[in-house]
Amino acid sequence: MTARTVQLTAALHRYLIGTSLRETGTQRALRRYTQRLPRANMQVAPEQGQFLQLLVRLLGARRILEIGTFTGYSALSMALALPPGGRILCCDLSEEWTSIARRYWKRAKVDRRISLRLGPALETLKGLKGRFDLAFIDADKSNYANYYERCLRLVRRGGVIAIDNTLWYGRVIDRRDQSVDTRAVRAFNRKLHRDRRVDLSLVPIGDGLTLAVKR
Repeated sequence: MTARTVQLTAALHRYLIGTSLRETGTQRALRRYTQRLPRANMQVAPEQGQFLQLLVRLLGARRILEIGTFTGYSALSMALALPPGGRILCCDLSEEWTSIARRYWKRAKVDRRISLRLGPALETLKGLKGRFDLAFIDADKSNYANYYERCLRLVRRGGVIAIDNTLWYGRVIDRRDQSVDTRAVRAFNRKLHRDRRVDLSLVPIGDGLTLAVKR
């Protein structure tokens, strides 16, 4: 039998966090604050935030697009890794959740690196020009394919589109689950698997993070 990805028990996950995670005090404070909120499961895992930071540095990213911001942990993580003059454009619908994000971005002194557009993301994306180095999609699942197509136009060749929740809490393999979101994630994963415009890897970090590199 060939080797496969190890299953993370709670103890092994604690070990992963203890030997890998490097959070600032503001990141930790935001994560703990968000954990007390009703929709806390919408926040990316801390190791995923750190992985996004690494992508920013590997790409030398200066222009980043985020679709779905919630309380701002992923944007904060990426902003901390940006070089001087780098910028993130965040798209979200919620004034309530993003008001928390703004507070912690300011506390971390990265608020000037982040622009926030409130409103339907597809409308925001229509008006964007230029080239982005990295796009991160973590929003409503029914629009994943639409967000992806728009991002593919906006990301430069060699740039990365990162898509969250592509393992969808394991529901992607539960054929009894025919909910709208689960079916959308399944269809999206099939679409990307066939898409020769990108190089592809689904990384089993957090709830599954797909990386698509534009050819």
